[in-house]
Amino acid sequence: MAEASAHTGAHAPTPMGVVVAASSAGTAFEWYDFFIFGSLTQVISKTFFAGLNETAGYIAALALFGVGFAFRPIGALVFGRIGDQLGRKGAFLVTVTLMGGATFAIGVLPTYAQVGIFAPILLILMRVIQGFALGGEYGGAVIYVAEHSSPRNRGWNTSWVQTSAAFGLFGALGVIWLSRRILGEAAFSDWGWRIPFLVSMGLLAISVWMRLKLHESPAFSRIKDAGEASDAPYVEAFGQWPNLKLVLLAFFSMMSAQGAVWYTSFFYIQVFMEKFLKVDPATINLLLMGAVVASAPLYILFGWLSDRIGRKVVMLAGMTLAMAGFFPGFHALEQAANPALAAAAAHTPVRVVADPADCALQFDPVGKAAFVSSCDIAKSFLANAGVSYANEAAPAGSVAVVRIGETVVASASAKGLPKAGVKAVRGAVEARIKAALKAAGYPAKADPARMDVWRMFAIMLVFVVAATALFGPLAACLIELFPTRIRYTAMSLPYNIGTGWIGGFLPFSAFAIVAARGNIYAGLWYPVFFTGLSVVATLFFLPETRGRSLET
Repeated sequence: MAEASAHTGAHAPTPMGVVVAASSAGTAFEWYDFFIFGSLTQVISKTFFAGLNETAGYIAALALFGVGFAFRPIGALVFGRIGDQLGRKGAFLVTVTLMGGATFAIGVLPTYAQVGIFAPILLILMRVIQGFALGGEYGGAVIYVAEHSSPRNRGWNTSWVQTSAAFGLFGALGVIWLSRRILGEAAFSDWGWRIPFLVSMGLLAISVWMRLKLHESPAFSRIKDAGEASDAPYVEAFGQWPNLKLVLLAFFSMMSAQGAVWYTSFFYIQVFMEKFLKVDPATINLLLMGAVVASAPLYILFGWLSDRIGRKVVMLAGMTLAMAGFFPGFHALEQAANPALAAAAAHTPVRVVADPADCALQFDPVGKAAFVSSCDIAKSFLANAGVSYANEAAPAGSVAVVRIGETVVASASAKGLPKAGVKAVRGAVEARIKAALKAAGYPAKADPARMDVWRMFAIMLVFVVAATALFGPLAACLIELFPTRIRYTAMSLPYNIGTGWIGGFLPFSAFAIVAARGNIYAGLWYPVFFTGLSVVATLFFLPETRGRSLET
């Protein structure tokens, strides 16, 4: 990395088009790598968590999706320090290589059926490497572009890096959709899921080749040549109050909402439609691909707009639109995607009447909870079926019952029974509940003939506009907040905590909230809370940064 960053002053300035293309292409590839996993959660849960029941396996896969994000702040600190001391180019050349190698490795991992517990252990290791690398990627790419840009075009130029997320997601969805279509769902679930991961090796080669053509950024070169590069970026960024205050401001004003809005708009909406609304995965993929295509020019539009009217007003509009639209938008999505489910829930509500002491939370990421009480068996089935239910307390010691309108279905306890006995009791209870739900009009799957696909797409576009209005100008605003000496370290940490922890754990956390509360919309309180936090912080505390010099 030191060699990659040395002797920068001997080179002619890198053309702006090359700077943007190389930075955006590498970032698009890294997003492609990460998005494959998020889009294949259902397949991953069956392949690597076959030892868990369906609900626990699905939640474990969602949690593993978040594990990669959890390590992003660590990568941000490591590569941020490298970028602030040795240079931007060397840091993000290493990140793209690490990311590509880990992604390719996932494509050749053995399954749970082949090696048992070692399969998820190896998968976790690859996810950790992915998250670690991605933590250093984004900061390096946008800083590199911004430090080549003039103040009047900084939002426009950095927005091309933002739109790389759309290209990465579209590429991931496209390869998955094409593989499914060519192989068929059975073959894809068996072995074809590996193809999108293996394809990443070719994309890695292109990304590395493009980045090897780059020289160091002029802003960093100047402070490096002048001997002004930071010797202790951690101390300066987090140990000095003026800089630490900027780090906290970046997190609460922008990144809290970024993690919530973007990942709700592009990831949790998939979980919601597939798990709760029972929409076919192929339909979801096509809808999301359309939304991603529509999002690509919007990042650039809002980045350009922020160069004209300011970063703050554009981002505030995006996060406010999202926060106001979460609940009505997802309710409207149910009406458009599965009107039979919406009608059944309205006309024949479901209640679980049980002794509260007999009930546990309806999720278990490690798969160790038995869920064998009468309450647990009933609620586990309803949560996994995506059926909303209300909770009603029953006298102590009573057996749980499920009331579907006027129909009463008795559950049963499997406590103390052997594994085969538990399976038999659970199967009998679930069969009774399933029959009663069917009789009450609850559909097992969304009916394509009644699905209003264009309305679904229009609802998704509302969230796309909100997410792109927030994300388009965000890179320029973050970069303009921090001084060059510590920019890579200081901005990468709040960015990756926001996207890595708030955003990365959103699908898992929201699904867990739904499972615990019994309401398919309860998980939306997660993004509403974090987006509201940013609305307040942005409105009252975030200064306008448009036009700031990066030399001070």
